[in-house]
Amino acid sequence: MTADGSRNPVALATAYGTPPLSGRIRVEPEDFFVEELLGFEPDGNGAHVLLAVEKRGANSGWVAAQLARAAGLHVRDVGYCGQKDRHAVTRQAYTLPWPAAASVGACLDYRGEGYRVLSAVRHGRKLRPGAHRGNRFVIRVRDARGDRGGLEDRMQRVAAGGVPNYFGPQRFGRRGDNLLRARDWAAGRESPRDRVQRGFALSAARAELFNRVLHARVERGDWNRLLTGEAVMLDGRRSFFRTDAIDVALEARCAAHDVHPSGPLCGRGESPASAEARAVEDAALADEAALRALVETQGLEHERRPLRLAVRGLRWEIDDEVFTVSFELPRGAFATAVLHELVLGASDRDEAGED
Repeated sequence: MTADGSRNPVALATAYGTPPLSGRIRVEPEDFFVEELLGFEPDGNGAHVLLAVEKRGANSGWVAAQLARAAGLHVRDVGYCGQKDRHAVTRQAYTLPWPAAASVGACLDYRGEGYRVLSAVRHGRKLRPGAHRGNRFVIRVRDARGDRGGLEDRMQRVAAGGVPNYFGPQRFGRRGDNLLRARDWAAGRESPRDRVQRGFALSAARAELFNRVLHARVERGDWNRLLTGEAVMLDGRRSFFRTDAIDVALEARCAAHDVHPSGPLCGRGESPASAEARAVEDAALADEAALRALVETQGLEHERRPLRLAVRGLRWEIDDEVFTVSFELPRGAFATAVLHELVLGASDRDEAGED
């Protein structure tokens, strides 16, 4: 509890025990590299120009505004898939309408402090939030110390089994401010002043509720397997199906990461989970009636999020005291969920995450 009686985000359990390393992250922006994976090729023609942009120490919205200014457009005309980390070197795609953005060649000259355009090609559609497939991360941990033999075992387990799909602490704001704002709002003390703050508060509330359910499943040891009454999510998709019984075939699909157990993104509507899976959810959220009521009354619909995060393309090395790890994650996932299992104290409120 904080001094005013409100609670900070739940302390998250690890799936594989104490992380084998300690170290420092984000000493320099280059220590955290993110490359957006669109999952499609540009059309080569159409009503937009697709730009590959590299940015350093800049947030995605600010870069969108700079591109709009360079092209003489309104920022609402600029398309991009989602927020990328500010304290990092990141590569992501933007679209500008053509021919309002002048020639494709002219777009290559758009650059300024903290960003530069790497390539430009015609494309048929404006980019929308969530249009990409995922992200590739390359992260350096400096002053890395610990059990190197244990690290090898941990990396093998993460590669084979994935990690709990936690929302990172950055979702809750610095010092948990977004969540505290949501709790004040839910208690009727003070509502956020503007639409942006309301959105941050609601996102933090849903993330906290989800994390509490996932934390309970990690402590039980069943975050990565299906329970009776599970709302089963298909890998790489937002759809799910209900199941009353877990048979051998479904267990095999879960072991192969073709399907995953899910947790609630709370909102209006009944949870599709039942039986044992529903009982775990209800117990984990038993004292969170106010936050649940807040997201429901604000019009958010109940959705599901996988409890398990598959970590693909995992590679690592240690050179002296620098640990470098690279991996791919689907959109909506947080690199801190992976670091949480590898490095002590890897909570990173500067990571913007992907939504």
